[in-house]
Amino acid sequence: MSEELKVPTMAEFMAEGKQPDILFWVGSAGSYDDRAKKITKAFVKILNKANVNFAVLGTEESNTGDVAKRAGNEFLFQMQAMMNIEVLNTYEVKRIVTCDPHSFNCLKNEYPSLGGSYDVIHHTQFIQELIESGKLKVEGQTYKGKRITFHDPCYLGRANSVYDSPREVLKKTNANLIEMKRHKSTALCCGAGGAQMFKDAEPGNKEINVLRTEDALETQPDIIATGCPYCNTMMTDGIKAKEKEGKVTVLDVAELIANS
Repeated sequence: MSEELKVPTMAEFMAEGKQPDILFWVGSAGSYDDRAKKITKAFVKILNKANVNFAVLGTEESNTGDVAKRAGNEFLFQMQAMMNIEVLNTYEVKRIVTCDPHSFNCLKNEYPSLGGSYDVIHHTQFIQELIESGKLKVEGQTYKGKRITFHDPCYLGRANSVYDSPREVLKKTNANLIEMKRHKSTALCCGAGGAQMFKDAEPGNKEINVLRTEDALETQPDIIATGCPYCNTMMTDGIKAKEKEGKVTVLDVAELIANS
């Protein structure tokens, strides 16, 4: 993290006997992937700008276990989940915000049965809250008139029915929001879900991410907006495959707002 970004940890809050309003769950991609780190920084920039009282777990955060579960290793998933739940419950965490729909889905829907019940929201929902409460003002000049199409992440959209928040937030940029033919509940996966990100492609004549990028390119966008670090990688690779680099940019909703 660069110097100007304030990122306090839960341990620091605990030492002062305080409790942050939200825990920002960074997730594996947001911590280690160079491209996804930019999304993390953009979101922290927004949190700092809106004076949100937040903290991260830092080195105490471990993988949610989502990938292990999707790949069929329930034992490893439960081990990872129980470790995280122990840490979260020790800190008496109530509300969690994350930029990763996979972590969002896992923490929200799969942790309660193991003893970890939290109010979990996606960063686009939180940004919408900040804008509506007046804590965050968006200038809306940076992307005015640009054509933006939003790709629904599977674990945010179809799995949790969060469709409106990212779109409401994107409208604040004054860009022209153009929907792909397949959007919301009929959206196509980027190709990385269900641990597919980490395995070789199946036999076939086209990669899923290229097919999804073609959906997006039909809208003739300047920008493809995403709300997931994995989707971001897959769509960026799709843009490269279609040789549209430099013509079309892939940006997370948080980046678009941070830039505005």
